[in-house]
Amino acid sequence: EKEIATTDVNYVKWTQWIFLQLFNKGLAKQSSVSVNWCPALGTVLANEEVINGLSERGDHPVERTPLRQWTLKITDYADRLEAGLDGLDWPSGTMTSQQQWIGKSEGCNIDFEIDGVDEEKITVFTTRADTLFGVTYVTLAPEHPLVSSITTAEQKEAVDAYVQKTSSRSDLDRTAAKEKTGVFTGGYAVHPLTGEKVPIWVGDYVLGSYGTGAVMAVPAHDERDFEFAAKYDLDVKWVVEPQKNKKGKKPELNTEEAFTVEGVNMNSGEFDGLTTTKAKKAITYKLKEIGKGGPKITYKLRDWVFSRQRYWGEPIPIYFPVEFPEGVDPSTVDPKDGCEHEIKYDQPIPVDEADLPLELPLMTDFKPGDDPAGCLARAKDWRYFQKDGKWFARETNTMPQWAGSCWYYFRFLDPKNNDSAFSAKMDEEWMPVDLYVGGAEHAVLHLLYARFWHQVLFDLGYTKHPEPFQKLVHQGMILGTDGEKMSKSRGNVINPDDIVLGQGADALRLYEMFMGPLEAVKPWQTSQVAGVVRFQNKLYNVVKAAVKNENADEMNEETTKILHKAMKKVTEDIENLSFNTAISALMVLTNHLASLKGNVPKEAAEKLALMVSPIAPHIGEECWSMLGHDKSLAYHEWVEYDEALCIDNTVTMGVQVNGKVRGEIEIAKDANQDAAMEEAMKQAKVVGQLEGKDVKKIIYVPGRILNIVAK
Repeated sequence: EKEIATTDVNYVKWTQWIFLQLFNKGLAKQSSVSVNWCPALGTVLANEEVINGLSERGDHPVERTPLRQWTLKITDYADRLEAGLDGLDWPSGTMTSQQQWIGKSEGCNIDFEIDGVDEEKITVFTTRADTLFGVTYVTLAPEHPLVSSITTAEQKEAVDAYVQKTSSRSDLDRTAAKEKTGVFTGGYAVHPLTGEKVPIWVGDYVLGSYGTGAVMAVPAHDERDFEFAAKYDLDVKWVVEPQKNKKGKKPELNTEEAFTVEGVNMNSGEFDGLTTTKAKKAITYKLKEIGKGGPKITYKLRDWVFSRQRYWGEPIPIYFPVEFPEGVDPSTVDPKDGCEHEIKYDQPIPVDEADLPLELPLMTDFKPGDDPAGCLARAKDWRYFQKDGKWFARETNTMPQWAGSCWYYFRFLDPKNNDSAFSAKMDEEWMPVDLYVGGAEHAVLHLLYARFWHQVLFDLGYTKHPEPFQKLVHQGMILGTDGEKMSKSRGNVINPDDIVLGQGADALRLYEMFMGPLEAVKPWQTSQVAGVVRFQNKLYNVVKAAVKNENADEMNEETTKILHKAMKKVTEDIENLSFNTAISALMVLTNHLASLKGNVPKEAAEKLALMVSPIAPHIGEECWSMLGHDKSLAYHEWVEYDEALCIDNTVTMGVQVNGKVRGEIEIAKDANQDAAMEEAMKQAKVVGQLEGKDVKKIIYVPGRILNIVAK
């Protein structure tokens, strides 16, 4: 009854409702985004899906083109998303991944005027304002809007060809390329502090989607700029030198490579002699003072492109006015017939919440086409509609696969609610999620998107909890028997159904949990399943012996202690998701009970059945029934242990003679030296080593060491 599917109409309704909350809050916007468009596949591709200008699947040509897209302004929550990680019980690697993905940088914006171009400027962001006097050129992204206006007539042909060549390459492809390329525009920027003219280049290693789409190049103090300057014979100016070492000597500056570490400014006018930290602050202040820049915090995080040009996604609940040529009466025309009309995308209108869900139209052909508007643009009866005598057109982009999974944990609380996505009562009683088990591959996409939506719902008052997932655990992958990831192409896929049919579901569960720590990557070995089957059989026989035992109510001190230690270990291990060591503890207890030769106490057998049930529920229930219980053990309280019975009163210690172990004794934890020596002298090997020698010294640390020094 709690089962949900994010594609169900009743679920889609509330996903669309959340989108409308984002839209009304100003967090869902349309913008022209440069994307990887593949006409042959009829869709936008992610950077990772484009290799050398071709689609990963099919090797089809890919164009870098601006496209109208819906974006969610996740960048408005960048600070919140980073700060919210504090206090979460998440793997440190995942926390670091999210912090790096958000990529907070504190630095400075710097404005370069353009020689000969009025009322335009190039703004760059840098974390090294201290190197400003070392700027020898400025580089623009090929897609920067000022490229065409800056480029001179003499350089136009070369620049146009370069821009065209890079247009088919993805951002990932461009940044990953070892060789950085570029072309001179013929234009010059004006240095904001010296007034010096520096050449403006276009380079594919600068991305229009990152930062301002422009960088100031300081070859002397940046490895990438150094290589670029060497390749194109550009100037290099050294403005930072090494600091003096502890002996008061200044290391020699190596001009054969970029000096990228912090130091002391030189060749920087009034800022000479300042350390890197002080120079950053002083130059940033100067730029702000003269109106040519100032402090700035930026993020690597980009707004979330939320549009997809495909059929299988939630329709975006937005529509737009349709206008016709002047003098045309809207009541006499129908845009579905192909008459001249214009969809006013700059006037988005949200679907009324009462009209949700907006369902997909039934289509016999929903293959991608070469129209960037997506296949839904072909469903004209669905796309165009009249309202109050006016024509409108629905949005034909759909939501990405991430949309439904951003909030599904809320719907699990209240899956049958027709009046709201989830009730305030359920939120108060059940949220936040205590434990989320999921793959590490979701570290920076699903988990970040879900946190963003959750924080928006928190701001709107729909949840009382600022973060959705309190504790996060990544389960390790189960590999094939060859140690490789399971795949049909490798022929190493293990079908769990085969294990269930052959050895039972409990055996499958037991082996999978016994293989190793939950977080570890582990290779499957079917031959080892037999080991847990033997454990199952032994456990079953132990319980069977307890049923037949006429003295089942009796339990000696040794068994009592072993039982309580097992209950403590299993309880703590299950709580910590250490299932493999919990099973080990159950094996130890089972082996002990089996050694009792049929004199198995009923209490111990009952506790054993209870403890094994979360891991192997079928045998747990079977044993519980054998012990005379009518109701399922699922209704019985969990085992409780006595801490006092879990503490050993004795300790096993090695006995050394002249530093070498010659025997082993078991004594009380608080036994004194005389008692320890008395037990030691009962060991034949110890006595043999001391024969004919005088004991010169005894080193005794209670519970840890007994060393007899003799000559």
